[in-house]
Amino acid sequence: MSKNDIAAIWSDRKRIIFGLPWSFTKYFLTETKFITRVGLLSLDEDEFDLYKVTDKKLLLPFWQRIVGCGSILIHVRDTDTPTKEIRCVKNPREVLALLDEQIEAQRDRYNTRGRDLYGNRLSHHHMNHDCDDSDNYDDEV
Repeated sequence: MSKNDIAAIWSDRKRIIFGLPWSFTKYFLTETKFITRVGLLSLDEDEFDLYKVTDKKLLLPFWQRIVGCGSILIHVRDTDTPTKEIRCVKNPREVLALLDEQIEAQRDRYNTRGRDLYGNRLSHHHMNHDCDDSDNYDDEV
């Protein structure tokens, strides 16, 4: 498989020493998915749909910043990869902006938002009752 097999909007390799892309981890951003490919001869690919992203975090450790790199931590509503770290890529703020743009486009396409992916975590009691001690006082008087 070659890089040309994936119609990527953005791609990069994980950088290790001095910000150089000497690793066998490649990242691809398409219009609908984010794909991580690891390996040289045998390849392992992991992907998630962009509309399932619930949160993102930019990580800029000192040793990555000095070589113009950073990492992005992504939380996804995905069974096999609930958290994905895009490690040590060049221009991380630009990558995050591009990722945000594609996530929003996919959420608009599927008419969903991050909060829609969480489900109903509040109990029935907390949603429908306004418990206040003053309500009980009126009954006692």
